[in-house]
Amino acid sequence: MGVNIEKLISISSNSFNQGQVNLASGLLLVAGKLGKELEQLLNKKDGFYAFESALRIFSSQASEYSYSLDQWNSPDLWRDHYAGLADDCVFFAEDIFGGQFCIKDDAIHAFDPETGNLEAIAINLEAWAEEVLSDYNVWTGYPLANEWQKRHGALPYNQRLMPKTPFVCGGQFELDNLSLINVVSGMRSRANLACQIADMPDGADIQFNIVE
Repeated sequence: MGVNIEKLISISSNSFNQGQVNLASGLLLVAGKLGKELEQLLNKKDGFYAFESALRIFSSQASEYSYSLDQWNSPDLWRDHYAGLADDCVFFAEDIFGGQFCIKDDAIHAFDPETGNLEAIAINLEAWAEEVLSDYNVWTGYPLANEWQKRHGALPYNQRLMPKTPFVCGGQFELDNLSLINVVSGMRSRANLACQIADMPDGADIQFNIVE
């Protein structure tokens, strides 16, 4: 592993799981050449938090801290709600707001849950770790994660912070605009928003509802 992966691992929590990691063949098929890099990372530390839980790397097996990669990438958990916008990706990590990091087309992308947009940000996991470490306030939402937990305590594993008014609709990056939500409900709710945005002309009214 490269120096940036090693650095990220060194400042992270304990591993969610112990033991040899062998990713499911389906995940490896979609992930392509970067699938083996992900497997190597998880064999170093199988799932972990960093930046005070603002960044979560999903583990190969389910635990009290995380869904497994298979569970999180299961179409019927939340991905199908995006009506194709989340297809052909392997989602392996998330920020404090549920923004996803995924492998797609032999690159690492950031996936915006409010719009379904993908942004290529790195050519491999080492370059992704370098990007995250160099600007973790932006990529993980650490300042708000830190401030929230100082006031309210640690986040449960199945909760993330979601804006009451979506960021894409002008919601502010501030504590008063944030609330705790179940991670799956958060993704399903914003999938509904993303599908509306994809189908509507500029300036059209958008309705944002919580989807259980």
